[in-house]
Amino acid sequence: MYRMFVILRHTFRESVAQPIYSLLIGLAAAILIVFSMLPFFTLGEDAVMYKAVGLDIILLFVLIATLFATSKSIFDEIEDRTMLTLMSKPVAKWEVLIGKYLGIVLAALIAVAILGFILILCTWWRIPGDYMMRTNTLDERELARLYNMRMMHISGLIPSLLLMWLQISVLAACGVALSTRFSLVVNLPTVIMLYIAGNLLRFLFPLDSGPLGKSNPIVKGIAFLFSLILPYLETFDLRKWTVYSRIALPGTEFAYDVTAVHLADIWKYVGIAGVNAIAYAAFALAIGMLLFQSRELGGAEG
Repeated sequence: MYRMFVILRHTFRESVAQPIYSLLIGLAAAILIVFSMLPFFTLGEDAVMYKAVGLDIILLFVLIATLFATSKSIFDEIEDRTMLTLMSKPVAKWEVLIGKYLGIVLAALIAVAILGFILILCTWWRIPGDYMMRTNTLDERELARLYNMRMMHISGLIPSLLLMWLQISVLAACGVALSTRFSLVVNLPTVIMLYIAGNLLRFLFPLDSGPLGKSNPIVKGIAFLFSLILPYLETFDLRKWTVYSRIALPGTEFAYDVTAVHLADIWKYVGIAGVNAIAYAAFALAIGMLLFQSRELGGAEG
């Protein structure tokens, strides 16, 4: 366990020290700040639109930074024979694989936390302007309403950011597994295709339950097979509750809103999504372990 922790720490430092990591995080932060100053012309829902766009920006930039780290995590060390030196020490291959994976997802968590903090601050700042509230008023009721509105919006952002990190962690597991055999040139577009396919899976289940699926067992079989092998990324998308709906936050004016979503239900869903992410990441890493076991460490394979 200690050896795995050492690999985790080294991989984390290596991932964070990469120039592309700082470049992408800095660029994403600048875009979030600039967008917070722009109107979205949504007739009173500018804050909602800003949150949705901000989450997409964070997902895009952190995912790219993570995929660059996963694509180079093992393959480059095999090619330059660093892995051969490492495996001469009393360390198992599974410790290397899991340690590198955990180091990369920890770096992704730090990136999501930094950009999420900026998104929360910008959302907090633009709420008064979007809802035409005064921050310098002496009316305690208006100040209380402003505070409640801010807290309601922020309470939905935190689980959304956590779900986003879980989604990135699932894709990172696929990237680490592929890096045991393939270089960045193959790994990066493959994981991107997995991301696209994982988002398109949501359209398979209406097909499975529709007239064509009921009459054709082959369609059902294909839908089940794809849903079993590919990551079902809609599991990590809860924006219909966390972004586009009001949240019944205790202690606020929304606590008794019958149309609002309860915060406890959101966090229960996050817990279920977390179990799903762990299961799929374990599945992907198990395949990676099989590929790693038979991999020549001298850099002869491509």
